Amino acid sequence: MAKAQDYTKVFTDMASAFPVDMTAFNEAMKTSASLGEKMSKVALDAAATSAELSSKYAKETIAKVGGVTKAKTEPADYTKAFTDFASAQAESTAEHMAAFAEVAKKVQMETVELLMAAGKDMQEDATAAVKKATDEMTATAKKAAKAA
Repeated sequence: MAKAQDYTKVFTDMASAFPVDMTAFNEAMKTSASLGEKMSKVALDAAATSAELSSKYAKETIAKVGGVTKAKTEPADYTKAFTDFASAQAESTAEHMAAFAEVAKKVQMETVELLMAAGKDMQEDATAAVKKATDEMTATAKKAAKAA
């Protein structure tokens, strides 16, 4: 019966014949992790601000509903109370929607800034890696030329 060949040594030898400089990969991972951290901060800040706005909006609405629920002496007073509530609520809704839009705008601007900065960092990392590889290849070629 034939014995199965162990390919572990073959692959190990093959991998060691093509050494890889992991510096560029490590830098890319650091840049990516840093970007993830910054993007998370933007998202968490936006979520906290949105939660505060929602809470404020709910509290204001509940306070205004109190005026509608109070007993009135005249039927027309109920109509006036409801009309006042609807008018105040429409104004409040517009204000709060504008505040939510500002949060979204801020998130958008910060995201664009972060992505542009990350792109610049990645471009610089790639340029440095290519320059290093070119320098190493040039040095190797010169050594090979001298040896020949």
